[in-house]
Amino acid sequence: MKLCIDCDDAALSLKKVLYESLKDQGLDIVDLDYAATKENPFYPEIGYHLALKIQEGSYDRGILICGTGLGMAMIANKVEGVYAGVCHDCFSAERLKKSNDANVLTLGERVVGPELAQMIVTAWLNADFSGAGSAPKVDQMRALERQSFQRDPLPKESV
Repeated sequence: MKLCIDCDDAALSLKKVLYESLKDQGLDIVDLDYAATKENPFYPEIGYHLALKIQEGSYDRGILICGTGLGMAMIANKVEGVYAGVCHDCFSAERLKKSNDANVLTLGERVVGPELAQMIVTAWLNADFSGAGSAPKVDQMRALERQSFQRDPLPKESV
């Protein structure tokens, strides 16, 4: 699994902790460090940049961190084929992948401490999409996404 991570200026220390922890575990992770390419970028640029990398297939999963994780989730979800969710507990992180097949996890440095953040990331990375009863719901979510992004109208009975 190829991972990428990035953050805004509100989450530099948590990004460092997570990056080093994942690297130490032998995972294939890249710090995109978008802020190194532009002075004082806002979180939407950073989140959008990572989401595009996921969309193009350069990475399987991504981790975005800001003050709360909320803004990063919102911008990442603006990219077709990217499914992001903010998690502040391990159960939600597991379900984010297992039930919703999300490829981006967002976190808030002002909300979770480094130890909990590491547990959340581990729960998300160790989860696999279960399919089963969730598959039709995820399929519908993707169909609605196509409708929104591509203006591909769906028959009313499929929504």
